[in-house]
Amino acid sequence: MLEVKQVSKLYGNDRGVHNIDFSMQRGEIVGFLGPNGAGKTTTMRMITGYLNPTHGQIWVDGHSMSDNPKKARRKIGYLPETPPLYPEMTVQSYLRFIANLRDVPAREQKLRVGEAIDKLGLQGREKQIIRSLSKGYKQRLGLAQAILHQPDLLILDEPTSGLDPKQIIEIRQLIHELGENHTVLLSTHILPEINAICNRVLIINQGRVVLDERPEHLGRTMGETFEVSLEVKGPRERILHELRSLPSIGEVKEVDAPEAGAAAPAASALESLESAESATDEATDVPAVALSSAPAESVKLLVTSADRAEDIREALFFRLASAGLPILAMKRESLSLEDIFLKLTTDEPADTSKEEGDTDA
Repeated sequence: MLEVKQVSKLYGNDRGVHNIDFSMQRGEIVGFLGPNGAGKTTTMRMITGYLNPTHGQIWVDGHSMSDNPKKARRKIGYLPETPPLYPEMTVQSYLRFIANLRDVPAREQKLRVGEAIDKLGLQGREKQIIRSLSKGYKQRLGLAQAILHQPDLLILDEPTSGLDPKQIIEIRQLIHELGENHTVLLSTHILPEINAICNRVLIINQGRVVLDERPEHLGRTMGETFEVSLEVKGPRERILHELRSLPSIGEVKEVDAPEAGAAAPAASALESLESAESATDEATDVPAVALSSAPAESVKLLVTSADRAEDIREALFFRLASAGLPILAMKRESLSLEDIFLKLTTDEPADTSKEEGDTDA
């Protein structure tokens, strides 16, 4: 659906974007991430035809943006960070105006406008002046204009920027539904949005693509070591012995290990309580009630695989089960998208040059 091949954008002697190269298949929702000034907006403007690349080629559904820009643009719906709305128009008149701009046939305009209003939840607001709409409904209207001509590719630049939590959830759901019939390139600074909506992640830094991967494969791509957090019930020394005797285990670390001598105050308190209860029972001739024994100790651990990629959860389960040591909790630890984003965008020295015409800065 979209092919971006070795695309660069020069501003004087400075490079805004350096040999960007990626493609998107039909039905994909791709999250496009990067710090301010990384080149996201410049890249999206080149894809949509608002800027011409200095080098490289862009194809949309087989149409070259440089050779057949009109045909390529017809395949694209674009929602910039600030929706291109006319505040003095009504919702319905604005969408009819956009339909004319997009060369939607006159006989289909009423149907297309009605479908867009229904899909974006704008029913009952057709006659409302745009300036009186809330920020959330303005974003909905911006999405409506982007899909009105039934494009195959949607380019969305910060579609949830400035919205309240309820509006963000609503717009995310709308984008997810749009992804059923459209290919979507979504630029955002809200990283949880990528996990909630996207099935692929592109990260750009200093004008270059530094990561192109599916969310579930990010840890493997980053060479992440397989780590498991455990909570096990039983004697501490025995648990540590069992784990460290496994050949597949590389390292075992205790989490929140009790400090030396920490148990003594608890024992003293228990003895005091027993003495007080004994004295009370003797004074009142009430039979003493035996105190229940203290709960068995549980130990929290972080366990690392000896082989960076080996899944050690099954081996842990069988070893501890055979030793009669119940596992109360087991969870694989992995790098979050936030961790990966920071690692990829802070390892290199920052580029202080500004991209002309790039509101991403």
